[in-house]
Amino acid sequence: MTRMKLLGEPGWGSAIVDAQLAWYGFDYDFEAVGNLFASAEAREKVAALNPLAQIPTLVLPGGEVMTESAAITLHLADLAQDDTLVPAPGDPARTKFLRWLVFLVANVYPTYTYADDPSRFVAEESARQGFRDAVTEHAKRLYSLLEQAADAPWFLGERFSAVDVYVCTMTRWRPGPAWFEAHTPKLAAIARAARGLPRLEAAWHRNFG
Repeated sequence: MTRMKLLGEPGWGSAIVDAQLAWYGFDYDFEAVGNLFASAEAREKVAALNPLAQIPTLVLPGGEVMTESAAITLHLADLAQDDTLVPAPGDPARTKFLRWLVFLVANVYPTYTYADDPSRFVAEESARQGFRDAVTEHAKRLYSLLEQAADAPWFLGERFSAVDVYVCTMTRWRPGPAWFEAHTPKLAAIARAARGLPRLEAAWHRNFG
């Protein structure tokens, strides 16, 4: 195999990696796997490469499988030998970038893992909505912390980065664009600006229409 293959689903977490692959100009194939919550076939397809049956799952040209979007983010920058999305070692912006990249994947992203389908974690059906609501409230607090850390016009200030790709993608999700506009105006502005970048237009259209 000479091209990378990204297993994902339009609008899901794979959009974060899809946009980065497009940004760097890599040759890759996008394989839509289907709804992982609703389809056992979709889960089996992804689990053959990623035992957690999660996306994004990226197959590299040599056949090696990469999972975990932050790891993929760092690897793609190395592979491209391009520091436009990931500040290079020695760049004063790198410390802030790494901190909030890991904050997004370790703290914010799991709120979707747990609350998108509470039945995976809460056995009692009557308790699931309350669980989902509580996790969403926790996500709002986390996004408020992210808002406090954000600069302008991009999260790191004058330079665009992969954190802005995450923000642009994740502000499409729960608690919804209207909430972000009202409560995290800097994150909402970053998302709007990222959606307008010509270099990412095709990737955003593929994922969000």
